[in-house]
Amino acid sequence: MTASTSKTETPDNRDLATLERPIPSGANAAGFGSDVVAETLRALDIPYVALNPGASYRGLHDSIVNYLGNQKPQMLLCLHEEAAVAIAQGWAKVTGRAMAAVVHSNVGLMHATMAIFNAWCDRMPVVILGATGPVDADKRRPWIDWIHTARDQGALVRDYTKWDDQPASPAAARESLLRAAWIANTAPQGPVYVNLDAEMQEAKLADALPPIDAARFMPQVLTAPARGLVQLAAAKLRAAKNVVILAGRASRDVACWNDRVALAEALNARVITDLKIGASFPTDHALHLGAPSNLVPDAEGLKALAEADAILSLDWVDLAGALKTAKALATKAQVIQVSLDHHSHNGWSMDHQALPPVDLFISADADATASALLDAIAPEAKPAARTPAGFPPAPKLSQESLTVEHLAYALRDAAGDKPVSLSHLPLSWNGAWWPFRHPLDYLGSDGGGGIGGGPGIAVGAALALKESNRLPIAICGDGDFLMGVTALWTAAHYRIPLLLVVANNRSFFNDELHQERVARMRNRPVENRWIGQRMSDPEIDLAAMARAQGAQGFGPVTRSQDLPEIFRKAIAAVESGAVAVVDVRVEPGYAPVTTAAMSRQAD
Repeated sequence: MTASTSKTETPDNRDLATLERPIPSGANAAGFGSDVVAETLRALDIPYVALNPGASYRGLHDSIVNYLGNQKPQMLLCLHEEAAVAIAQGWAKVTGRAMAAVVHSNVGLMHATMAIFNAWCDRMPVVILGATGPVDADKRRPWIDWIHTARDQGALVRDYTKWDDQPASPAAARESLLRAAWIANTAPQGPVYVNLDAEMQEAKLADALPPIDAARFMPQVLTAPARGLVQLAAAKLRAAKNVVILAGRASRDVACWNDRVALAEALNARVITDLKIGASFPTDHALHLGAPSNLVPDAEGLKALAEADAILSLDWVDLAGALKTAKALATKAQVIQVSLDHHSHNGWSMDHQALPPVDLFISADADATASALLDAIAPEAKPAARTPAGFPPAPKLSQESLTVEHLAYALRDAAGDKPVSLSHLPLSWNGAWWPFRHPLDYLGSDGGGGIGGGPGIAVGAALALKESNRLPIAICGDGDFLMGVTALWTAAHYRIPLLLVVANNRSFFNDELHQERVARMRNRPVENRWIGQRMSDPEIDLAAMARAQGAQGFGPVTRSQDLPEIFRKAIAAVESGAVAVVDVRVEPGYAPVTTAAMSRQAD
């Protein structure tokens, strides 16, 4: 029995806000350096800090518990630092704002690096707090403080964070956190890192710091487009007869979504979207081309790009790649690029992609620019009501196999008319299987291609959606699930309902295709592609692994006809407040549209 749990509490009737309530300490004023850090987090309105514990920030840990009462922010215990940062990334995908993650010293930061890179490539704001052993060598404990102290800890992540700092005093730490949150949340958004000296955290305050108004230190940065450029872009688009809009990175704001739809309708422009980022346009709209893809646009989209006389890129992730694949680099199309992403480009990471040809560049927020273009082209335009009741009937599929397509349609039908947020999709997904009609219908990929991020991102997104009426669902590959499965313990412990479906082909199948491609190029046996890729003998019991984290595990499901009933049971479990995991044993292979896109990308 702990101080936070009464004798009558059960795992099913406790709410997140009532969990882990500390015995009141009586502390009502900052007395230590870490108290200043904690109260600054509260002033920044950061609701949660996802963390894996460590002695390097024991001072901050105490301050959050015994000075703030573990409220605003509340700690979310994670079993791995990658999960902590991934949860914060998932939260940002829904809210558009940063929450915090705390990692222990250099070793915790090294664990977290892949998740930080995912957030960086995904352009998601996360405030990451770290710590180091005492900078003053005379204050270090033998051995452990020495190996947990680095001369320049921020160098580990400096190339894929927007900013980092190591403040040396409580006053400097307060300013550092204000600056960090401001930079993280300012477009283009991204992760930041603040490293806290252990000695600074634990030292008593010599004098109380004067109060400050945090809002005054976080001024809004205007990211609206210049009026003259908007007028010039509007003129080019009005003069064009064949406009294609590449609807790229966008917020989850419904008004901005509606403006994009109205702009496309006003121009009669065809629209292409991308599974690497969250939903940006209704995919079953008459103007939407083909199906969104994780790779390059599909054949229909590429044909439209090649034939366009004007291309409007609204912060498309890889404009040069799309134009190159479409063989549109030498066309007469006027290319209008709207983005702030160049502010994040550096010489270490190549996530900036190839340099595209651009006839008009607007350095501004894509949402704001689309709305301004709408005002310039058709200020009275309003998107027509277009929310069909339900989805078209699923096609009749062979019952002799179980594929990701079976999984998709059975899950979609089991969800029925419930509003669903898909927080993760596997590489094998075909965007035509499940239309997106709202900016929260799909939240995008992990960003950096770091396998293992899916479960943590799903937990963070589910946390942000907890008070909504939306059903959070993640569909992960088996490799992704196995690398990130312990994130589910955090969801189960803090009562964060979530459905995670594993498309389990028992292989790192994408790499099988790579090995097959190499074998064909070298005239060697393609039959050997499975070696070093397949996860079998023994089969891994994924449902049992889920139950080990406190989730409800279903499966393995091996027959497509069993999917509807199992999905209904899993959804009912989530609606009752549980975490549910369904292990679906799918056949290895990708949808034809995905395989074709891979071939075009390889060429």
